[in-house]
Amino acid sequence: MAEISAKLVKELRDKTGAGMMDCKKALAECAGDADKAVEWLRQKGIATAEKKSGRTAAEGAIGSYIHTGARVGVLVEVNCESDFVARGEVFQELLRNVAMQIAACPGVEFVNVADIPADVSERETSIEMGRDDLAGKPDQMKVKIVEGRIGKRLKELALMDQAFIKDTSITVAEMVKQVAGKVGENIQVRRFVRFNLGEGIEVEKMDFAAEVAAMQAA
Repeated sequence: MAEISAKLVKELRDKTGAGMMDCKKALAECAGDADKAVEWLRQKGIATAEKKSGRTAAEGAIGSYIHTGARVGVLVEVNCESDFVARGEVFQELLRNVAMQIAACPGVEFVNVADIPADVSERETSIEMGRDDLAGKPDQMKVKIVEGRIGKRLKELALMDQAFIKDTSITVAEMVKQVAGKVGENIQVRRFVRFNLGEGIEVEKMDFAAEVAAMQAA
């Protein structure tokens, strides 16, 4: 087995944020290959996070992000189990990443698919059932096609199912689980709100030709 030096362990720790013993074990399991060790820790982190997902996460923080140009802003609440973890660099980076993700995904409206109200699902189903490309197809086939489309559509509305903008090989949910594995606590994205500058304001459009004509008539 390859010798695992303290320097190699420290480099892996700096790269992943995992504990020294976990880094040493990962390197030992991967014969000293740092890249494979990173993947090993990623998988281990996800598994660890799954075990902790049932624990109460009542601490955490509210993060914010204002996009360049100040036309889009985000507030997001992410929960963990302790104030100590919430104040830590790893958690704060997660908070920033989630807020940036929300800003980058204007179509996302909910945290998880399970949070989507039934009326939204019913509305999307009604829209899909009326598509022209389903006309003439047997009802059973039509239902199966629509179910597949609705499943995909609902995921498009859910934050946790989006590809993580900094590493599109994983979803936001997987990224959160990795961080949970690093800090050893249950982490949950609870809620968010996105602000778009001017949204909801009705702007009266000026008809300059009509205005000029009115002035001349006066």
